[in-house]
Amino acid sequence: MVTEPDMQSSRVARVSVVIPCYRCKDTVRRAVDSVYQQSLRPAEVILVDDASPDDTRAFLASLAEEYPSGWIRVITLTTNAGPGTARNEGWNAASQLYIAFLDSDDSWHRQKIELQYGWMQRNPTVALTGQTGLTIEVSSAVATKHYIEKDVNFSQVLGRELLMSNRFSTPSVMLRKDLPYRFPEGKRFCEDYELWCDLCCSGFACYSMNKPLTFCYKPLYGHAGLSGNLWKMELGELRVYSVLRAKKKIRFVSYCSLTFWSLARYVRRTIKLKFGHGSV
Repeated sequence: MVTEPDMQSSRVARVSVVIPCYRCKDTVRRAVDSVYQQSLRPAEVILVDDASPDDTRAFLASLAEEYPSGWIRVITLTTNAGPGTARNEGWNAASQLYIAFLDSDDSWHRQKIELQYGWMQRNPTVALTGQTGLTIEVSSAVATKHYIEKDVNFSQVLGRELLMSNRFSTPSVMLRKDLPYRFPEGKRFCEDYELWCDLCCSGFACYSMNKPLTFCYKPLYGHAGLSGNLWKMELGELRVYSVLRAKKKIRFVSYCSLTFWSLARYVRRTIKLKFGHGSV
């Protein structure tokens, strides 16, 4: 059984944490433990095994036994359908008012739920909050920095800003459970970005946090995993614009401009990766 952390209070956040899992035995414990060690703990964690071909399902069931009874639920998909579908399954099964997403190879700052959930409670009309994830070394001091409430500011992200650049890494996002949209089923690239744009361009208020509360342990681009395939990521982004255009959420002129902008950024990223110029 995991040792009980020193909690600021006995309150529980009305948040369901959804973690899609696929062959993640080496990293998922770190992710789950970062949720359990929150200064304001979420009410539940839902681990969704996306039909992993190994013994991930058995590992998740064993992991759940290490935490308080009922705090972790494990859902198993029979067909591998990608992280968007896995997140939808967890979202639909959630029992709380808010959903927070975390990837199995990432983690959270100890105060993430306390600060993010607290602000969303005080601003109940806001649909979504998040930020760009911070890539860190495991030993980075930023992971243990203490924040007070006034340290963390939230600023609205407008549709045109989000269309130009994704401002929300999925492991940082918290949103209201009652929203009428979901991740596009079966899509494996930019399925998260499509949902954020769909919400923002439909008039739902989306806000960005200014302090690093989400930690990623690999670069967002040019690394193993889904984000490592730049061209497929690019095609996914272009499809987002096509979907929004088909739904009449952006004008034709905007669609053309965004397509050109996206392709230009893709060329820049590939050049930087090829010649080793670091982060893209």
